[in-house]
Amino acid sequence: MTITDGLVSRSIDVPGARLHYEVRGRGPLLLVIGSPMAAAEFTPLAQALATDHTVVTYDPRGFADSPVDDPDGPSNPDLRADDVAAILDALGAPSADVFGSSGGAVTGLALVTRYPGRVGTLVAHEPPLLELLPDAEAQRAATADIVETFRAEGLQAAWMKFMVNAGFDVAAFGSDADGPPEPANPEQALAEGARFFLHDLVPTTQYVPDFEALRASGSRIVVGLGAESGHLLTQRTSVAVAERLGVDTTEFPGDHGGFMGAPAEFAARLREVL
Repeated sequence: MTITDGLVSRSIDVPGARLHYEVRGRGPLLLVIGSPMAAAEFTPLAQALATDHTVVTYDPRGFADSPVDDPDGPSNPDLRADDVAAILDALGAPSADVFGSSGGAVTGLALVTRYPGRVGTLVAHEPPLLELLPDAEAQRAATADIVETFRAEGLQAAWMKFMVNAGFDVAAFGSDADGPPEPANPEQALAEGARFFLHDLVPTTQYVPDFEALRASGSRIVVGLGAESGHLLTQRTSVAVAERLGVDTTEFPGDHGGFMGAPAEFAARLREVL
């Protein structure tokens, strides 16, 4: 355990991996989770929330400071839900509220299903559940093409194709010839890219929640949708999830990554929703 400026960093062993997680603040327990996004990307949001919450962030298995025993080992929403439950156990917490972003929203849905009673409110922000769409077959083909692009052309080409399919403006990454910026640690970026494209992407996007179990869980489930996400694929998936749960989507600032662009504003909205 490491304590730095009020931030407590801890690690726990789980089957097949060692998980790094961080705890900051004081108040009601709130887990902020992503996939593949790790704790570092949520730091500004966590700091904004820590004034009145105990905020826990973590690195999903195979990313950042959460090494796995086998880089080619399994990864899926159920396994990630087990990891989050293990962190709750390590904290001695019977339950917590959860904010899950993107793949982390899918993890949150699996957590509610597998561990009834352990989640008070789940805010599932733009879960990319492509199997719920009318064009699911075409989306499966697009995902397979992205995976094959990683195998054949490498990390940057796969990320560009992924972003285009998701509906993002790739002009922010430069010209088609240049692609996204070079990562600071190319070796780690390649390893994490392999983890994401070869092991995480398909199980996450093709996960189909047990909606009956979700409705019977006793957890309050909020489906978050960015105010500026209308052009994104996750706008469609978020609406599809909300419809199956029988709820409306709940608007949050920004787009898919609104918590990064305006963390204070996003935190204020999340407080209102919670």
